[in-house]
Order: sequence, then C-alpha cells, then structure tokens
Amino acid sequence: MYTLENIKLKNTLLGLSLATVALLTSGCNNNDVKMANTTNVKAEQRAVDGGMIYPTVDGKYTLYSVNTQEKKGFTYGRTPTKTEIAAWNIDVMPDGTGAPMYDTKHGKVVLEDGEPKKAEGSVAWGNELYDAQCVMCHGDFGAGGKGGYPALSGGDIKSLTNQLQNPADDIPTEVPPMKRIGSYWPYASTLFWYIQDSMPFPHPKSLTNSETYALTAYLLYENGVKINGEDLDEDFVMDREKLMAVKMPNEKGFYPVVDTPENPKQGVQNVKNFLSDLSNVGTGTRCMTDCIKGEVPVLRIKNEMNNFHPAPSTQRSLPPVEEESGAVHPGFAGYEASCSACHSNEAIGAPVVGNKEAWANVIEKGIDSVYHNGINGINAMPPKGGNMDLSDDQVKIIIDYMIEASK
Repeated sequence: MYTLENIKLKNTLLGLSLATVALLTSGCNNNDVKMANTTNVKAEQRAVDGGMIYPTVDGKYTLYSVNTQEKKGFTYGRTPTKTEIAAWNIDVMPDGTGAPMYDTKHGKVVLEDGEPKKAEGSVAWGNELYDAQCVMCHGDFGAGGKGGYPALSGGDIKSLTNQLQNPADDIPTEVPPMKRIGSYWPYASTLFWYIQDSMPFPHPKSLTNSETYALTAYLLYENGVKINGEDLDEDFVMDREKLMAVKMPNEKGFYPVVDTPENPKQGVQNVKNFLSDLSNVGTGTRCMTDCIKGEVPVLRIKNEMNNFHPAPSTQRSLPPVEEESGAVHPGFAGYEASCSACHSNEAIGAPVVGNKEAWANVIEKGIDSVYHNGINGINAMPPKGGNMDLSDDQVKIIIDYMIEASK
C-alpha cells in the first residue's frame, strides 16, 4: 500500500544535486544575471518564449561558453537547385502561400497531354483514399481507432472550455475538451500541409497534391465544415482556390494572434508580449530568491507495508548482452518502412511480429493465401500495407521475414 505524504525540510536539502542546491541558496536578481567576468548586464530583449536575452561577454553567454572562432573558409555543401528546394518546400500558409495549383513530382510540375495537371480531388475520392490509407489507425469516418491514434472528427467546439478535474471529485468533468479538426484547428491549410508532409504514417510524403486535396476535402466533410456557407457533398471537388475559401469554426479561438501576414514579425512580437506578461502564464510575480519562507513542503511516495514481493534486488551482476551477428534478412528493411507501424503494435489488431501463436494461426491458411492477403489487402489492412510502390515479390520477401521472425 502506498500513500502520498507531506514531509518538511528545515535545515537540509535532501535529494538535490549540488548544482540545484547552489541555485536555491545563491539566488538570482530578477532582471540581472551575473556574468562570468562579474559584470552585471541588464536584459532588455526577450526571446519568443518570453525569456530574457542577454549579451555575449568575453566569449560567454551568461555562464555558458560560446564558440567565438573565426568561421571563414568553412563550406557547407552546395547551394540547392530550384527543383530541390521546390521538392521540400511544401509548407502551406493560411494566406494560401505554398498551396499547390498543380500536381508535382520531385519538385517538377506533372504534365498531362502536354499541359500542367491541375491538383484537385473530390470528397468521394478522399473517402476511398481514407479507407485505403488511414482507416486502420484513425477509424471509420475519422472517429478514432485502436492504439491511441487520434480521432479526426466528431468534436464539439463548446467542449474546448471544459477542464479535466480530479476523478475523485464528487462531480468530475465527464466530457474532456474534444480537439478535433472541425472543433479546434484554426486553418484548413494546416490540415493539407500535415497530411502531405507526415501521412500516411508508414510512408509519408507519398501522396500527390491531388490525393492530398481529396483527403482534405473528405475530412472537412466529415467534420461538417462549410465552404462559402454551403455544406460539402460527395461530389465537391477541392483545389487551391476552394481550400483558401475555407473558414474554420475555431479560427478566432487562439491567442495571441500569430497570423499577421502584412507584418510577420508582429506575430512573433505578439507571442513575446504575451509570454512576457507573467500574469498570463503564472502568478504574476517573478521570484528566484527567498521565494518560500519557512519550512519547505515536499511530496514523496512512502511504502507503508514494505510489501515488495520479491524484495528489490541490489545485485548488478547480469551478464553483458552479446550483440547479434549474421546477415540481415532481406525483408527487414521493407518491414521497418512499410509494415512495422501496424505489425509491432498489439493494440491495432494486426499479428505482431514475434508473436508465435498469432503467426501460427496466420500460416495455417497456407503461404499462398498469406501472400495473396499481403498483396491484395485484407480487412483493415490495405494492399501491400498501403505502399503500392512495392512489387509483389518484395511483399513476399517482407512476409517471409515476418514469419521467420515469429517462429
């Protein structure tokens, strides 16, 4: 049995490092930091997080040394080409900057019949893509899946003011804040950007611009988001122009204001000003010296029953772990890249690699059947694990690895 007890520290500091003791006993002035050369320098600037910025003096920033060596003559590779920059410069801003008008591949515009291929996708197509690429983690209709992956739809903007309270309270908060796309996200551009940059989980950056528009349209549809005051239907086609017309319900629900396109620096300054005002983030009083008067309360865990069973061992005599040797299975890399996200997480429901019983049940159907399911998909698993760039033979090699690793 364990209880949380409150003990008092009077003349000693227990369990603290010497550095911590030094900080607690020496103290610091609110607005000055003692420099290495014993000069007190007043901070007049603040970092983005509201913290103070101090000048570098005698090669040191406060008490930390900095590299003051001459940097001329060093090279840092070469200047990237415009195509290389375009391939990676895929961030999308709320004002439409970065939202693609055409499909691209490796930084170049894709041509169709000699003309640039317009990037666009319908809600219906997004539904198909979602079922093939996303449903195994995020659940049907974005309602949430197994393994702790977040729900994407179904939120309530009114719930954002709810606060989680102690479950032991007489009337604890029953409904936590529901931070979904439709109830929480301020800009639809972030949705497009996040999907294109980070999804699907096993092989991000594999979606075309058109596919990303389609998935964005579908998720907005499931969240009941309107465009120009009208509901989306399955035939609605999303493109750059329509993405910019989306006004999310919680667009004005964030502070400080950081979206200042006419003066981007003002957004940064708004954050500095907000976090520099201690009443926004704390008690409103800055204290680094003699903050607590009298006895210091300390919370610790006490084992009242001394009922560890077996008793904790103090031995440190385990033999050293020997490194495995031998050739790496040819299917291992493919498994790590395309299959491990599901087949290493028991909560998702796929047979976990290493689980002998689970894989014994799988191979009872015969290896040809296992190959067929891996190539063509089964239940929530998409064909080839969602990585359609894999050949049938590559999928078979990956399956061979998973079976051998589970014997």
